[in-house]
Amino acid sequence: MSNIRVHIVGSGLAGSEAAHFLASRGVPVVLHEMRPTRLTEAHKTGQCAELVCSNSLKSKNPASAPGMLKAEMRHVGSLILQAAEKASVPGGEALAVDREIFADDITRVLSNHPLIERVAGEVEAPAPGEITLLATGPLTSEKLCSWIAKATGADDLYFYDAIAPIVDASSIDMGRAFLANRYDKGDEEAYLNCPMSDEEYYAFIDALTGAQKVPPKAFEEEKYFQGCQPIEAISATGRDSLRFGPMKPVGLTDPTSGRRPYAVVQLRPENRARTAYNLVGFQTKLKYGEQSRVFRLIPALRNAEFLRLGSIHRNTYVCGPRVLRPDLSLKGHPKVYLAGQITGVEGYLESAACGMLAATFILQRVKGLPHQAPPANTALGALLRHITASDPKNYQPQNANFSLFDPSFFSSAQGLHKDDMKKAMAREAYENFNSWWSAHVQ
Repeated sequence: MSNIRVHIVGSGLAGSEAAHFLASRGVPVVLHEMRPTRLTEAHKTGQCAELVCSNSLKSKNPASAPGMLKAEMRHVGSLILQAAEKASVPGGEALAVDREIFADDITRVLSNHPLIERVAGEVEAPAPGEITLLATGPLTSEKLCSWIAKATGADDLYFYDAIAPIVDASSIDMGRAFLANRYDKGDEEAYLNCPMSDEEYYAFIDALTGAQKVPPKAFEEEKYFQGCQPIEAISATGRDSLRFGPMKPVGLTDPTSGRRPYAVVQLRPENRARTAYNLVGFQTKLKYGEQSRVFRLIPALRNAEFLRLGSIHRNTYVCGPRVLRPDLSLKGHPKVYLAGQITGVEGYLESAACGMLAATFILQRVKGLPHQAPPANTALGALLRHITASDPKNYQPQNANFSLFDPSFFSSAQGLHKDDMKKAMAREAYENFNSWWSAHVQ
């Protein structure tokens, strides 16, 4: 292999995955990170792969879209998944992690790798003449954003993302909560459920509706990714919207009453010690004082002490189908690659998967191999197809779900009912990925 080195800007999920992928295959990497010298609105540390929203890497079900992605990523030694499994905490069907253990492990692995040089400081533009992977995420610095905007001819693509609060476990009224997972699926102690009566629920809705919110800047239009809508934005669509959304009580029985609650707030462990819980689906842009007041109307949280309150931040991404080539390099800048949420994927798992894709294509380039992408009847191929081949007029951030897959691409799925079709697609996708990997990368 040549002496080419690769610069990776950003050590989040995509950058960390890409750095480990390339270095493990003999490619020297310079990993740039502006944190902690300069923090973003959401990050608190300089650790690699710091998680700032939820602590979940989505479903472990092998017949789900996230499960299909995980299977392919594990096959090639995903650092993110290895660390997630080591740092796992109860999450039902979801792969949830202890944030600190997760970030510590990834930071240690990358820091100790002989082919990875970690460099602190803000990067304002790609390294001249060298292969550079921009994996700076949705909170890319203004100066680098300006370079990307100039390079792509666009500067207005963004959406808002919101962060859910975290509560001190010792301040939760356990007499008004119960441990259970919906329909008894997965770990029965994965979630701490806070039930509400109809009277309690509507009092909460009224307070939420009247609470003060952080206003957007005058020049920004509020655009939310569907999967991360603030609870007040959901509630604004109808008084029962939350009861059929993140506060739905289906599949749960309150052991105190023996009945299904009218509404329920689910709390998920933040760490293995269970000293903290996050409010699942409770992303918000309420002002801090209002959050404490309103969320304490939830009976089990009446004396809650919040370790972190919710917040909102602007996420920046490019229009992938318009500005990216099939190998995730920028049109007009063949040595500059993009990966992660800045490409228009949404979620931790998807960001890491995108980092793996970009690293794979860079590896092919360094080895002098022709570009060969995974086929669309694989999970990684379907994700890549969304990023680079969607309709540019309607391009929106997307997470791993079955809308990415075209069932007609899967011969084994024809004529099957929904659940059997998904299982067949998962098996076939994994087989297709293995064949592609053996032929074009390994």
